[in-house]
Amino acid sequence: MESDGGSEASSSAAARLLGQGREFLDFFWEVARPEQERRVAATEALLAHLKERRKDSDLLKYTLKRLVVGLGATREASRPGFSLALAQVLQGLEEIPLLSALEEIKEKYSLGKVKKKLFRNALFGNFFGVLALFQSGRLAKEPKALAECVQLLQSLSEHHAHLKDLPRKTLADIVAEIPETVFEEVLFSVLEDELSSAFHTPGQLYLLLVGIQKFPRVLRPEKLKALLGTSAVVTEENVPRLVEVLKMAAKTERKDRVLPTVGLDLMKVALKEGRFELFWTDVVENGLLADHAGPCSYMCYRLLGSALPLLSLKQLKMVLQGEVMRHYGIHVVSTKLPNRFKFAPEMELLVSSFLEGCDDPKKQLAVMVGFSTLTNHGYPVVPSFWRVVRHLLPDTLLNYISWIKSMFLAPDLDCCVEFATKRQEQNEKKTDTELTEHSVTRLRKWLIARLVGIAENPQIKREEEFVTDIARFCFFHAFFKTRKPTSKIPETETIPSVPLNESTRAVTADSFFSLLQHLNTMPALGESAEAEEMRKKHLHGLAASGEPWIYLAVQYANTLLSNKKHVEAVAPFSEEAQFAWDRMLQTVEALRRREQKSLTLKTTAFQHLLLLVGIHLFKSPAECVNLLNDLQNCTKRAFGEKTKKKTSVSAGKFHSEKIVIVEVLLSLLAQSSALIRRVCRSVFALVCQHMTEAALQLILDVLDPQQDQDEESAVVVVEEAQKTKKKSLPDEESDDGSSGESSAEEDSSEEDNAPETDSEAEGEADEAFRSMLTNVLQAGNALGGDDSDEDFDDETMMSLDGNLSALFAEQRKRVQAKKDEKEKIRKEKILRREFKIKVLDLVEVFLTKQPENPLVFRVIEPLLSVIEQSMSSDSGKQEQDFLRKTADIFTNSLCRSKQYCRNVGPIQEELHNQLESLVKRACKQRDSTVALYCFSASLYLCRVLKGNVGAHEASPKKKPKSGGGSDVPVAQPPVSSLDLDRAASAYMEALSLFFSKRKNPLTGSMFLDLFERHPIMCKQLIPTVVKSITEGARQPQQAQACMLLQKALQMRDFKLSLSEKEWEELMRDGTKQVTKTLTAMGEFKIKVDQEKVIRCLELLSCLIKMSNKQGPPLDLTELPAVLRVLGEQPGFGKSARLNDLYWNVMNFLGFARPAKEKAPPKPTADPDPAPKKRKKKGFLPATKIRKNRKKATPVSSQEEEGAKSGRKEAVAGKKKKRKRSRGGGGGGGDGPDPAPLAKKSPIESKENKAQRGNILEKKRRLKKKKKGKKAGAPLARNGPL
Repeated sequence: MESDGGSEASSSAAARLLGQGREFLDFFWEVARPEQERRVAATEALLAHLKERRKDSDLLKYTLKRLVVGLGATREASRPGFSLALAQVLQGLEEIPLLSALEEIKEKYSLGKVKKKLFRNALFGNFFGVLALFQSGRLAKEPKALAECVQLLQSLSEHHAHLKDLPRKTLADIVAEIPETVFEEVLFSVLEDELSSAFHTPGQLYLLLVGIQKFPRVLRPEKLKALLGTSAVVTEENVPRLVEVLKMAAKTERKDRVLPTVGLDLMKVALKEGRFELFWTDVVENGLLADHAGPCSYMCYRLLGSALPLLSLKQLKMVLQGEVMRHYGIHVVSTKLPNRFKFAPEMELLVSSFLEGCDDPKKQLAVMVGFSTLTNHGYPVVPSFWRVVRHLLPDTLLNYISWIKSMFLAPDLDCCVEFATKRQEQNEKKTDTELTEHSVTRLRKWLIARLVGIAENPQIKREEEFVTDIARFCFFHAFFKTRKPTSKIPETETIPSVPLNESTRAVTADSFFSLLQHLNTMPALGESAEAEEMRKKHLHGLAASGEPWIYLAVQYANTLLSNKKHVEAVAPFSEEAQFAWDRMLQTVEALRRREQKSLTLKTTAFQHLLLLVGIHLFKSPAECVNLLNDLQNCTKRAFGEKTKKKTSVSAGKFHSEKIVIVEVLLSLLAQSSALIRRVCRSVFALVCQHMTEAALQLILDVLDPQQDQDEESAVVVVEEAQKTKKKSLPDEESDDGSSGESSAEEDSSEEDNAPETDSEAEGEADEAFRSMLTNVLQAGNALGGDDSDEDFDDETMMSLDGNLSALFAEQRKRVQAKKDEKEKIRKEKILRREFKIKVLDLVEVFLTKQPENPLVFRVIEPLLSVIEQSMSSDSGKQEQDFLRKTADIFTNSLCRSKQYCRNVGPIQEELHNQLESLVKRACKQRDSTVALYCFSASLYLCRVLKGNVGAHEASPKKKPKSGGGSDVPVAQPPVSSLDLDRAASAYMEALSLFFSKRKNPLTGSMFLDLFERHPIMCKQLIPTVVKSITEGARQPQQAQACMLLQKALQMRDFKLSLSEKEWEELMRDGTKQVTKTLTAMGEFKIKVDQEKVIRCLELLSCLIKMSNKQGPPLDLTELPAVLRVLGEQPGFGKSARLNDLYWNVMNFLGFARPAKEKAPPKPTADPDPAPKKRKKKGFLPATKIRKNRKKATPVSSQEEEGAKSGRKEAVAGKKKKRKRSRGGGGGGGDGPDPAPLAKKSPIESKENKAQRGNILEKKRRLKKKKKGKKAGAPLARNGPL
């Protein structure tokens, strides 16, 4: 009776809980979601729901039970959600005792009772349960529950294969969170065995270290002596055991690539015990690092990086000079090859973190110097541009710069941590002296690069003082040396202990010019009001005083040149160079005086050019002297005449000045200097805003392919003339001895060289050589008649040999001259192409800086000519680079530019003519790629014309939007400069050509782009598109017509441009044309037929959809019959896409897609419908029994193979058999039917066994459900588990 009463009570409680609705049960489903946001929201909602019903004990019990069940869920993503929810419930509802929750967890996931296949889930259920109790924050208040949780974690730590180190880490976290009294009174006795065996595993050692750091009073030296046998952790006795534990930890964490926590805590305890030197030397360097295993080495590197914030200055220097640093350097050098793990990025993060959080300048400097002196043959392993420098304090940065300078002047290799890889040691062939010199050179190269990198780094708070100091230092040691120290020149106060060699000075010079280029484009430095004002005005390349940086550099160079008593140039100027330098200074000063009167762009540009070329006198004086003379002449022409003429004359002079500047820039670009190339870009960026048509034409003439061909022909003519002159002087060359060889050598090599000469000169002047050879032989009577049988005497033979030798020598010279001529032409072509690539920089700058300049339209035709010529010429790498850059500039800087000319009123007619010519040019191309560029240029002109107000409306509307006329009907007056009829007629001709001509360079994507960018043109072009659906030249054109019409119908702007009547007529015409072309379709012979029908069906589907949604109604009476005939055509069903589109349209017409017919059942071998008897496991089938073997019917080889494959599939498992049985029953599959099996009895018996097993499993489940209902299970749904 009592049991009946209990069951009735439980069932009534379950019914009451279920009566609360689905909302409560959904909380548990949401808690199990993998999304973190949904978990948290569900947990909060569940907790709020329970707080409202605190007094409902049944609800709390049920919630606790559901959450405990979820802790061991099979889905890994569900367990953390239920653990978090349980922790929140226990934290918010303190009336639930922790012991009861822990008992329920133990009962549910008892490791002794759980089945083997659920053992892993039980382990995680226990672990997440304890984790939930710990996260509730109530463990410290209930000592008994705390002790039991710790004991449970200790038992779980034995199952390392499943839980790894999670129990140990959780145990350490619990110890770190509880108060000292609780640890001493409750946990110390429980954990005593764990603490005494601390040197066995990393987890146990970590627990001890956490206790020592958290409870130093409890785990005092006396207690440690009792536990470990030593009063400290880091002792000489414990070193071997500590090394083994750290090795275990390193190899355990190797996949995570993180520093094991036990290693960091052990280092902290060593610091606390005052035994860091012992720990680092014996444990890390002599123990862990000596293992030579990857995980151990990486752990040492991570210990090094993590130790930086914890160490004193003395300890830092010890660590940074030790073996760990040396091994780290070897790792960095040896892992530069690809596909190797590189620790350098992680070390950079560790150093950056230390520098960012360190407030001690001395420690910062020690770390920077330590990593800067880790060298491989003198070259530091850290990059010269190291991003961690941005975290240096101002004082540290200045001290670091001073250290770099002193190290550059007096290299101290003894203070460096020098290393070499094994391969370098094996291949080293230099002596000690040579190796030292080599190391000093490499170190100085890195130091100067680091110095310039600091000055160029925008993330560093730079002051003008030290930037100027760095620039002067680089310039002085690149081109000068000290004779006598003087305080007026700080760079002379310290003389290099090791003289600078030529390569070091060359690298220093390159670094200086790189820094100078950066300074010319850098905003003003400093916090002064003048610098702030210049930054607001975007003035670059100026110091805070307002002087250009390059002018300050030239002034410093002039100071050094004039102070010959204390300073000496490494390469003194010649008289010409000195004269050019002095003249340049005079001209610059004259321009500066002129600039003070009236600031003009011309004076600034010429100053910049003169100063730049002048400072380059120190690097390449021979080239710069001539260039400076040319610049002086240009300056005279630009500024020689005074402006006393009229305005028109001054305007013409202004234009000529721009031409002069462009000519100077082009002459500079002819030099092979990347620095001059960058400077020309910066100078042209200043000048391009005042660019004239004549000046721009100078640049475009360089790119003209026609002029290029003329130059090549001229070069050939000149070379031919020179060659003729050379050929007339063979005797003089032989007399001088410049090309002479001994006659014996010529005689010996005559027979070998003669065939070679003939093969090389084949097809070139063969007849002339033969005639000369005949004359020589006739002169020696070697070609006599039949009666000349007399032998030659020795004198005649010798003279004949001499003449032949001279003739063949002259022929060889002639062939070699032609080879040299071809090589010279080839090199000139390469140089000319390089020059054109540099000139493209100027075009790019102009298009980028001045997109609204009307002169932009002058660039279109030359760039297209370059693209055409490059596409039809050879495909060398240089030519491809030239073409790629031209196409990139044309596409991105011109056609896709977001800004364009706003005032095209005066040039409307010219732009319309250019648009028409571009469209015609696209139609005449042979290559569709070139045609695409021409078409894109025409679209760009359309956008410019459409986005601007016409001349008659220029005053009221200066900046109309180029929105494409989305809400503007065509009937209104035009709001742009575009002549719509004229532009549409040009595109109409192209569209007609595209649809009517079989082979043409135009593509459908071009017109699709036209429709999308300019929907306003669709109205004029769409009749041609509709007509071409049936009248297109070929199927591809007809398919493209369908595609264009479909896109046009989907554009809102196009629909707004039509009236309702025009829209209805277009819809009906489109439907008729598609119906007509589908009616004409016959057999699907080629793929093009399928593509055409696909496009037609897509258009038809679009038309019907739009008609159903918006109208107008379409006449579709003929369409079903046409489609039905189309579906019966041969080859129709080969394309799945075509089939889907076909039935999509048929669905719109009211015809349902027929279901696939099921395949007929496979014929059985036994015609008897009586069911076969189930055979017991292990019994042979009837045909396999010895007495019945002869009665078995013979089967074909194919049937036997089918039977064998069937047996293999049957053995594969129950799940696959069920899938196969389901798949075999359904028809309509695309694959061929499997071969029928003659012998099915073995397979059928196994299938019967599988079915019988499934039935038994279902019965067991039903019994369990019934038992659960009788026991009063309150749930109708078991949740997400």
